[in-house]
Order: sequence, then C-alpha cells, then structure tokens
Amino acid sequence: MRCVEFAVELSRTGLHLRQAFFCWAIFSACELGVFDLLLQSQKPMSAVEVAQKLGTSEDGIERLLDVLVAIEIVDVEVVQGTAFYSSTDVANLYLAKTSPKSLHDLIIYNSQTIYPLWNNLVDAVREGKNQNEKTFGLPSEEIFSAIYRSEEEMLKFMGLMNSTWVIDGHDIVTAFDLTNFKTVIDLGGCSGALARELAKEYPSSTVTVLDLPAVVQTAQQHFAQQDDTICFQEGDFFEGEIPPADLYILARIIHDWKEEKNLKLLKKIHTACHPGGGVLIAEALLFENSRGPTMVQMFSLNMLVQTEGKEHPPSHYTHLLTEAGFRDVQVCRTGKSYDAILALK
Repeated sequence: MRCVEFAVELSRTGLHLRQAFFCWAIFSACELGVFDLLLQSQKPMSAVEVAQKLGTSEDGIERLLDVLVAIEIVDVEVVQGTAFYSSTDVANLYLAKTSPKSLHDLIIYNSQTIYPLWNNLVDAVREGKNQNEKTFGLPSEEIFSAIYRSEEEMLKFMGLMNSTWVIDGHDIVTAFDLTNFKTVIDLGGCSGALARELAKEYPSSTVTVLDLPAVVQTAQQHFAQQDDTICFQEGDFFEGEIPPADLYILARIIHDWKEEKNLKLLKKIHTACHPGGGVLIAEALLFENSRGPTMVQMFSLNMLVQTEGKEHPPSHYTHLLTEAGFRDVQVCRTGKSYDAILALK
C-alpha cells in the first residue's frame, strides 16, 4: 500500500473511532435515563437540573449533553450564559423507553452485553470460540445460558429482539407473498414482534410463537398487546416436537449454531411441514465474494464472540435447505438490516 493510501485508511480509522465514541455517549445517556427525563420535562433543563434528577455529577452530565448536542440528538439554548437542554424528535422516537419504535432495549443490550464480550475479541480470534466464559463466567457451549443468565438479562435480550422486528419486521414478512400459508409457526419467536407483523399483513393466517417456557411466560407478561391475534406455545424446537404447519419462521436462529445442528433442525422442520408448505429464514446475508456488506461482516464477528455460529452468503442457505429436502429456494435482499429466504417442501 502506498503512503497516501495508507494515510487515507488511517484517517478512516479515526472516523470510525469517533463514531464509536458517539455510540458510547448514546449508550451512557440511555443507561442514565437522559432521554426519558428530557422527554418528560415540560421545559428545557440545565445541566445542574439534569444532574440532580439523575444523581450524576454536574460536570460529567454537562460534557455528555454537549456531545449529544454535537451529534444532533439533543437541542440546546443558551440563556444568560446558562445552557438549557431539550430532547429532539429523533431522541423521542428512537431513544426514549416509551416510544413504540424505541431502540432503548437494543442499545442497553449492546452496552451491557455485546461491548463487554468485544473486550475479549482478541482471545475469540485466537481461540476460535465465544467469550461467554471469560466475560460472564458461563460455559462457552451454553450460549443461551449466557444470554438468559438472569431474568433481567432475558428481558434485555427480548427487548433487543422486539426492537429489531418493530423496525425491520415488515420488510421480512413482505419479502415474499405468504398469503397461501394459513398456519404459521415462528420458531424461537421470542417477544412475538415478528409474528405480529406477519399477522397484521396476513390476517387470515393463524400465527403461533413457539419458544422456551421461560421466554413465553416473559413475553406474555411484558410484551403482550391488547389487540394480539398471535398465540404462544411453550416448547423446545431442538429437543422436543415441532407441531405441523404450513410455514415455519426461523428469524436470526440459524446464525447462532454450527452447520450440523442447523441441518438437523431443518430436516426436522421438513418432516413436520405440510406438503406445499415451507420455511422462511430471516438473516443478514453476506455477499458471495466475501467483500461485504460491512455490517454483516461485523455481525459475523459478533457471532464469534457470543455464539457458535456465523453469518453466511445465500449459497450456504441454499445448500442447507436443499440437503434438508426443501426446494425452490428464493432469496430476497431487502436493503435493510436483514434479508429473507423462502424454501418450499
């Protein structure tokens, strides 16, 4: 690499580092409750007032608020030498807990679970395995024991999944015409957010979320909606029976596990599936030439530090599905965070 090219790459690294600093600022503000406080306030607040309400230092909160102003997530007005801060529409929509499109749970999960794991990325690369044991003191092979290591952590993860499908779920359920699938089971459907998107789009279909008992109970307690048309069923689709259905959804499931386990699951689904039915997979897809997308490559690196799996290009899923007995594999790149694959029996 020539000196000029190296300098350009180095400057880009500095840009990415600044972006990481901005993320840490947002993470910290979410954990402290800054956006909720500013949303609930009837008037702009000084750093002194925010510090008193949140129990922080005045100097520290002022510096944090100024960074949030710089990245246009918080507004500021200086009156007689005192800065008064208020929330923006973006913060109210995506960062306050009470918004239906809130990413608060996703941000908290990244801050308190993903970032600690990434502190051990060097060891993950050296060892080729996840870092749950080093980070949380839990066996590396029991990945969901780490993710669900307490009721609080389970809620964080379920909040993450809920936020994901509130934002991206519609693109997945409309990637293909699913009208003819009258009974649908979302395997590992967590909070039910993706199932709700499908039920709204296809009201004549019966949609059921099948997940572990603790997950189902938490979903019904914390994520149920008054107008819910979806059902929940307790079960373990790896170890237990899979009920018959027209369509099965596997959303961000395959990327957690090794190929042998995924193939066994897909064969099990094929056996349970009604003739003419199928499976809908939602995952972030790599390009076949290993040149991106960059975020998907980052997702794959995250799978290394956290799970047993990785992200894949479409050809990998086509191979798996074909070997499991499915046919007519179709791929839809949504242009969003997650893509869709449909295969028929």
